[in-house]
Amino acid sequence: MTIEELLEQFDEVLEGGIKFPGKRTVVDVEKLRALIDDIRLNIPGEIKQARGIVADRTDIITNAKREADGIIRSAEERAKAMVTQEEITKLAQEKASEIIATAQAKSRDMRKAAQDFVDDIMRRADENLTANLGEVRKTRAALKQQMPTTNNNQ
Repeated sequence: MTIEELLEQFDEVLEGGIKFPGKRTVVDVEKLRALIDDIRLNIPGEIKQARGIVADRTDIITNAKREADGIIRSAEERAKAMVTQEEITKLAQEKASEIIATAQAKSRDMRKAAQDFVDDIMRRADENLTANLGEVRKTRAALKQQMPTTNNNQ
């Protein structure tokens, strides 16, 4: 029997007693003592069961807290990793931009140097060709002067 049932029987014995004026009642003392003994015998079982429930509840709460802490820690680590990954990506993008800018600057410098080199070669070629052309014209003129005038008379 449970404690609740025993207390119900206890209440029935009290209600079934002989009532006297002045709030006095005569009850079967032996029945009450037997019920009290049964209650005492059942209390430890009930208390053990209640303690077990409390212990289970404590274990459940402890496990839930541990699991919640693990979830929070995992989420924090994941967030930190994502931030780190984002920072790495940002640094990589910045480095790539620097490399591209440096390569473009070097390309411009090389293109300018190549253009300057070609321009210098063409200027010298122009000067040499102009000088050679001048020499050719002088030589031609000198040859024309040395030619006999017989060609002119014919």
